[in-house]
Amino acid sequence: METIEKTGKIALDITPETKIAALLKAYPQLEPVLMQISPTFGKLQNPVLRKTVAKVASLRQAAVIGNVQLGGMINRLRAAAGLASELSISDSGGEAWKEGQVDRAKIVESFDARPMIETGGHPMNLVLEKAERLNPGEIFELVTPFLPAPLIEILQAKGYKVAYNQAGENEYRTFIQQ
Repeated sequence: METIEKTGKIALDITPETKIAALLKAYPQLEPVLMQISPTFGKLQNPVLRKTVAKVASLRQAAVIGNVQLGGMINRLRAAAGLASELSISDSGGEAWKEGQVDRAKIVESFDARPMIETGGHPMNLVLEKAERLNPGEIFELVTPFLPAPLIEILQAKGYKVAYNQAGENEYRTFIQQ
């Protein structure tokens, strides 16, 4: 949500639903603060990720990706941006389906989206199409260079079971089951 300050300048309120790209556009000085909060956010310096993931990922999702407490991150960013009030934010959220529950024999397809993402593409539509084609019990595996938190939320909202794990420094495996 934008607010108009007394100077007539539009300021962005920093909430859990604020998109990362909007935050950094309104408050470019917060980029190093994000990097201090979690080294994972250093990936935002990659122009491709900045153009793709940062536009759709909220601060709530970034907290999951960065493995940090949402309330602490939001209030630290608000303070660094000069916003006066702290927000009371619950860090609780739904638990993801545990990766250990994945029956690897049920994986019917695996897609490594890293090359697509590195060239500026976004696999969201492709992943949603593949998920829709799954038969009950079947699993689709997605490989990405970061945790695709916005996509996970969309899939869970559509009723899919989603599990994920970090398989390497730039390798996350997300398992989607019908």
